[in-house]
Amino acid sequence: MTSPISITALTCEYLAPQALNPASTHRHDHEELWIITHGNPEYTVDFVSETLKAPVIVYVAQGKVHSFVPDHQTRGWLIRYRNDFIPQSRFNFYSGFIEKVQYPLSHDYCSTTLHALCEIMLRESTEHNPDYQVLRHLLSAILAKLEKDAHTEYLGESGTANTRLISFNNFLKILENNFHRPEGADFYAEKLNMTARNLNLITQASFGKTATDIIETRKLIEARRLLLNTEKSVSEIGFELGYNEKSYFTRVFKKKTGITPTGFREKSFALIS
Repeated sequence: MTSPISITALTCEYLAPQALNPASTHRHDHEELWIITHGNPEYTVDFVSETLKAPVIVYVAQGKVHSFVPDHQTRGWLIRYRNDFIPQSRFNFYSGFIEKVQYPLSHDYCSTTLHALCEIMLRESTEHNPDYQVLRHLLSAILAKLEKDAHTEYLGESGTANTRLISFNNFLKILENNFHRPEGADFYAEKLNMTARNLNLITQASFGKTATDIIETRKLIEARRLLLNTEKSVSEIGFELGYNEKSYFTRVFKKKTGITPTGFREKSFALIS
């Protein structure tokens, strides 16, 4: 995209052509924030489809293989922005550790604060000389509110919850530096000076997943990135991610994604123009 940010109202006029002729599965060079206030569109990411239930927000990281098919009731907003426009976004950070970054929204927030922020963004973005600093602040406000609500849903608002969130983010930082290694939950728990049981309690409270699930997901997200963006063989990618045997890496990949690494690579390049 040429502009660092754009916002589109998901009106009937905008969505009707897409409902009749849906875009094929694709990737893009920017981030997307789908704010669905009404309807039940179908969302596909990495060839796994689900029907969304509004109101919901969906974050699509740069490079994700995805598609979006609206139904007749779908309404909301689509915000596209370059990766370096809001580099500190937690949504971008978390997208490396969970398959899909999406959270339910409250109807009251959608119809008041969120709608007002998006309207202001739309007006500013259509000015002859948009003020991108203003747009950055508006988008930051939206993301900050959504991130806070997402953590409140899982963790609550107590001081204990804040301590858990700090520990959880520390776990993700250590994982980001070590996920290429063949290490399990015990390794990360030791780094955090806690038991594997306590680490699992924290990850379950934060993401609703075990530490092992998050470790495997981080490896598989990286595997898909390497399959799409490099010419490395499946064996090379598996070894790089701490799997000593190609057959074991293939089994884990297929169990988690429903498709083999080779099948994922072939299917992705067949669908993406």
